[in-house]
Amino acid sequence: MSEMVKWKQPARSRLYYLLLLVCVYILVLAALAIPALTSFTSSGLQVGQVATQEFRAERTITYESEERTNQQKENAARAVSPIYTSPDTSISRAQLERLRAALAYITTVRSDTYASDEQKLADLEAMEDVYLTKEDSQALLELNDTHWQTVQQEAIVVLEQVMRSTIREDRISDVRRGLPALVSLALSQDQAAIVASLVSNFVTPNSFYSDELTEAARQEARQAVAPVKVTIQAGEIVLQSGRVISASDLEALRQLGLAQPQYTWKDLAGAAAVDFIAVGFIVVFLNYRKVFLRQFRNLGVVSFLFLLFLTAARLLIDGYSLVPYLFPLAAYGMTVAVFFGGELAMISSLPLAILVSYGFTDAFVLTLYYALSSFFGIFILNRARRLSSFFWAGAAITLSGSVVLVAYRLPAEEINYFLAASLFAATLVNGIASASITILMQFLLAQSLGITTALQLMEISRPDHPLLQFILRNAPGTYQHSLQVANLAEQAAEVIGADPLLTRVGALYHDAGKALNPQFFIENQLPGNLNPHDDLDAVTSAQTIIQHISDGVELAQKHRLPARITDFIREHHGTLTTSYQYVNAVQAAGGDESQVDVDQFRYPGPKPQSRETAILMLADGSEAVVRAKNPQSEADTRRLIKELVDRRIAMRQLDDTTLTLRDLDMIVDAFTANLRGVYHPRIDYPKLEKPFPVYGNPTPTVPSQKKKVLEKVAGTPADSTTQNS
Repeated sequence: MSEMVKWKQPARSRLYYLLLLVCVYILVLAALAIPALTSFTSSGLQVGQVATQEFRAERTITYESEERTNQQKENAARAVSPIYTSPDTSISRAQLERLRAALAYITTVRSDTYASDEQKLADLEAMEDVYLTKEDSQALLELNDTHWQTVQQEAIVVLEQVMRSTIREDRISDVRRGLPALVSLALSQDQAAIVASLVSNFVTPNSFYSDELTEAARQEARQAVAPVKVTIQAGEIVLQSGRVISASDLEALRQLGLAQPQYTWKDLAGAAAVDFIAVGFIVVFLNYRKVFLRQFRNLGVVSFLFLLFLTAARLLIDGYSLVPYLFPLAAYGMTVAVFFGGELAMISSLPLAILVSYGFTDAFVLTLYYALSSFFGIFILNRARRLSSFFWAGAAITLSGSVVLVAYRLPAEEINYFLAASLFAATLVNGIASASITILMQFLLAQSLGITTALQLMEISRPDHPLLQFILRNAPGTYQHSLQVANLAEQAAEVIGADPLLTRVGALYHDAGKALNPQFFIENQLPGNLNPHDDLDAVTSAQTIIQHISDGVELAQKHRLPARITDFIREHHGTLTTSYQYVNAVQAAGGDESQVDVDQFRYPGPKPQSRETAILMLADGSEAVVRAKNPQSEADTRRLIKELVDRRIAMRQLDDTTLTLRDLDMIVDAFTANLRGVYHPRIDYPKLEKPFPVYGNPTPTVPSQKKKVLEKVAGTPADSTTQNS
């Protein structure tokens, strides 16, 4: 054995395990980040899309609706009227000064005695700030000085009155149209028209729109809006199929966890943290229980199943209400329990439940739901030696899941009868699906990876199996020997924590090849008959004995036995030699071992590669040596077994196994206790000098059962073989 006291992981293996650990960590993180990745690569539900399914609330929630609050704020802001500045008096004064200047210019034109009427009209048209029609200009020139003086004064009064009020750009036309109404009624119609015409040229906006004041008012209106709270009752339809998705609908779906959320780097960092904790938990366990590190392939299969269920869960249950309770996560734990035992299944099921539930609204309840249902399924299923175990495991998953819902979902919120019935129906489907998937996974993995399951072992261990029947008919001695070795090996495997069922079934078939040539093996030879080996040379005799290995492998393959059972046939003699024939060959060569090729007397091997096949090798040899030596005490029995075990160690037959010295001591003790009960010393019954008297008819046609017993006790010829117990 490479390490008999303490198993040490080879450097290359440590590198493989490190690579496996890194790959698992990265893939788990990728599975946790699936919602984030899909949010970057696909839009999911979007505003304006048509809903392809109905969304119903599975719980009652109350939340502050950001969408509806923003909508209310915008409505309040739009309700704010535009805000203008106060009338600017500087503009009014400037316009009055311009009017006075224009009036002074007109007065000058009117008083020019040297200019003709046409020249005066032309001068009036040349004014830049004043536009007068030709009729207004003609009427203005025709006014006498008194009337003109009155028009000037009225124009100044009207403009001053107009410019004192607020005039906006959009009201210029309205103000100008209202000018005639402001002119004093003391003026004639013509004079009033001239005043309105003059003043209209100087009416200009004195109040302007203010972006700052308006936006400040709108912001104040927004802030005055209180947050809008929305309550959605359990069972309420949030979004009907075929309806266009609004922003409020999408927000409600996200609050309920029914729509794809928006992920950030903080979410990815959280996923990395929970990934580290979960994977680290499993690593610490494996470091504590190094027995699981001895089979790299097994860890690879467990890692594959872990990632398969995690990825499937993260892809399927995101955004749907009842799917988390439908997803058969317990199938993972039960599948691992079937192949590798309940301890590893339970330890890995807990972090899987945490990882699957991470990020969901009901993460705590989902974690309990998945973990407890997995634990109960593993407890009930165990190694699944009966098909009915799967039924009871599914029932346990349903019951435990329902209890979790009753304990944590029903008291926490208002759930209507429809939703409650849906949840409990989901747990029922979960239990059935978990059991069914476990059976399917068991079949697929056993076929593709060559892993042997308890159901397979139970099936091929039935006495009516064709190969066992073939061994029983052709080699009954070998069959009885295999039964004895199977009992012996099974108990030893159970003591050291190996697989007792696998060991027993492997022992039943380990000598199957002897059934093709049973007469060459001592257990099948009748007392007094000739031994066929007496007529064979040592090499031929040895090859005939060794051939039962290849014959057994051929029979196993013909009857489609699992590969692990074939390993027992190949490995139970390792690379030992047929010592009896080898010694005869050496004696025939005059004692010169160099003249004998020892490889002609050696079994093809390989050496035992597992604890189970190593136990079979030791059990096979121990049964044979104890049967041959027939020790008279327990101490002698233990000494013979210990010597055989030490010889196997010295011959390095156990180097490729992971058995420790403690394991070997426990195996020796188990063998001793078992063989002591089988080959215990017999009682030598005394014989009477004369037989018991016979009553009744001394010569019955058919001997009575009572007479047979008496004859046996008395030692009469009725049964010449003594049957002691």
